[in-house]
Amino acid sequence: MGRPRKSDQVAQENITVLDVKPIRSLAPMFPAPQGFHTFTPPNNPSFVCVTPFGAPNAESGSNPPGFTPGQMPPPMFFMGQSGASTPQVLKSPKSKKTVLNPTPVQMKTPPVAVTPVSTGVVKRGRGRPRKNPLFTPNTTSTAGPSNGTASALTARGGTSTGKPTEKRKRGRKRKQQTPIKEKKKTYSNITVLPLSTSLSPRESVEEVLMTFDALRRRILQLDEANQIKNAQHLKAGSIMMNNDLRLNRVKTIGSLPGIEVGDMYYFRIEMCLVGVNTQTVSGIDYTKGEGEDRLALSVVSAGVYENTEDDVDTLVYSGQGMSTKNDQKLVKGNLALENSLKRGNEVRVVRSVKDYSNPPVGKIYVYDGLYKIRHSWTETSGSGYKVFKYKLVREPGQPEGISLWKKTEGWRNDPSSRTNAILADISEGKESRPICVVNEVDEGKERPSQFTYTTALTYKEGINPGERTEGCVCTTVCLPGDTNCSCAIKNGGHPPYSAQGVLVSRMPMLYECGGSCGCGISCRSRLTQKGLQFHFEVFKTADRGWGLRCWEPIRSGSFICEYTGEVMDSSDSVSNGGQDDEYLFRPVYTDQSFKWNQGPQMLGGPSSDDPGDAAKKLNFVISAKNMGNMSRFINHSCSPNLFWQPLVHDHTDEGHPRVAFFAMKHIPPMTELTYDYGLSDGEGIKRKTCLCRSQNCRGTFG
Repeated sequence: MGRPRKSDQVAQENITVLDVKPIRSLAPMFPAPQGFHTFTPPNNPSFVCVTPFGAPNAESGSNPPGFTPGQMPPPMFFMGQSGASTPQVLKSPKSKKTVLNPTPVQMKTPPVAVTPVSTGVVKRGRGRPRKNPLFTPNTTSTAGPSNGTASALTARGGTSTGKPTEKRKRGRKRKQQTPIKEKKKTYSNITVLPLSTSLSPRESVEEVLMTFDALRRRILQLDEANQIKNAQHLKAGSIMMNNDLRLNRVKTIGSLPGIEVGDMYYFRIEMCLVGVNTQTVSGIDYTKGEGEDRLALSVVSAGVYENTEDDVDTLVYSGQGMSTKNDQKLVKGNLALENSLKRGNEVRVVRSVKDYSNPPVGKIYVYDGLYKIRHSWTETSGSGYKVFKYKLVREPGQPEGISLWKKTEGWRNDPSSRTNAILADISEGKESRPICVVNEVDEGKERPSQFTYTTALTYKEGINPGERTEGCVCTTVCLPGDTNCSCAIKNGGHPPYSAQGVLVSRMPMLYECGGSCGCGISCRSRLTQKGLQFHFEVFKTADRGWGLRCWEPIRSGSFICEYTGEVMDSSDSVSNGGQDDEYLFRPVYTDQSFKWNQGPQMLGGPSSDDPGDAAKKLNFVISAKNMGNMSRFINHSCSPNLFWQPLVHDHTDEGHPRVAFFAMKHIPPMTELTYDYGLSDGEGIKRKTCLCRSQNCRGTFG
């Protein structure tokens, strides 16, 4: 850079400080012709000529400092209040010619704030041009600066209604800021319900998972109505974490309280909430120690890496870190696995299977028990980089885990491969899927008692529920958020089921779409009318007669079946020997079934405290002694995994509704399905001895 010019030094010495006041408007003026002086036309706002060099001395003929003879500094013109004006005539002192003075353009704009311009020496260097200091984020311009700073003003947060008169020639083009759209609020005012302190470890785990899934279902219901497709399981997990609704916070080696082999999870966040694996992305969970003190706690084989899982008791686990760009390093989880190999500590293993109800990317995580690392080595991956490999072997003496899942998967593909089946289909083709009968207790000598299999209800003489004549006017299917759907309005303004066919929350009375509705059978609000969704089997128990279980994993809220048989009033059941009927359904509500609504209640959903007036009016029973379906084999348990839900769709008699069973929790394959029969207070009802052997067994039921 060179030295400053002499003219700049002289100009800096003659700086005059000006008292600049706000301007009403700014009118452009064309310069006077050569040889004429600028003057203020009559009847127009006065002009002010501002120059830091002072006015020329006409008498002495001296020039402003820093200018040679013949040079004049450019003045700055400001105009006061706007007013009407007419063209004025300028006369040259050297010529008698007249010239018309152009009329100033009238500007009808609000006053603008003016920032004084620095009058010091301006140094220019390389790089991008500086932003014009005249404009601040709160400045508004209607004429637009001539150097293109209107766009810069907008980018800094101001507003500009004019257009720049000159395009930017230097620097990168600035991006216009787009206005931030406010997202619709779908849920608020969350009421935190603390976990029960009197529960056993197993019950606490079930309560946490039940609350999480209830929250997820409710958030999904609200988001569907607002067409929001974000991950609802992460929102529910965040609510649970922020309110400390979690278990097994302390990192522990080996088994955990309340966690059983075969437990299933649909999301990684569920395992975090109960402490099985606290990593939401990485597969290796380890202690916080450094060096040799860092030990592996659990691993999740989710199919991301090239693991070998053909053997149900052996897992070849690939190390942590993508091997497509660099060699894996012995750090973090890899170091923890290596240290666990030397220490010989137990490692929890979670395997994954395909979720056929959510293809093609759906997964179910299965806790497969405790393993130990027996061997480690390195291999070269297909991309040519080093990968750590660890061989984990399952500890003996544990219940069946992933092996049971693989076994039932084979039965689903080929039902005839089910061993010890004494009857291929007890429904005789009346169900959408065959229901086999299995006896592994007494070598198949005993069979279920004779009855007529039916998928419909029959009503005793004197009970006429009538037909439904009014329905919704939806076409094809009922959509979430449709305020005109009369069926959704009856269910609280939302469809009762999610798009995956899962009940959102238990209600005193559920209203499905029926034959009088405009929608078709594919509508989500006709879930119980579509038949069975899973493969079931009736099996012989050791001491409780026949029971019911499923070959597939069942998600919480899934529809199981409807209780069919002969509908009669409660008083008639007693007079007809109902006290001796082992296949009698009574609508008795229990506390644990309504805890299923704990999550929705936190988000303004149905309360779990009172079943409502509709439930108190139920005064009927269903007898499946002579006719019924597979529901007649569902046994009682004081710690059930099913609950019953009253609903109507083909009639309007809410005193004699249909009864459907839904899953209260995630149910692994081959787990017996049970519901709580409750304790009835009716006259002439005999209590029966309970053999459920759960920790909360009441001793009797009925």
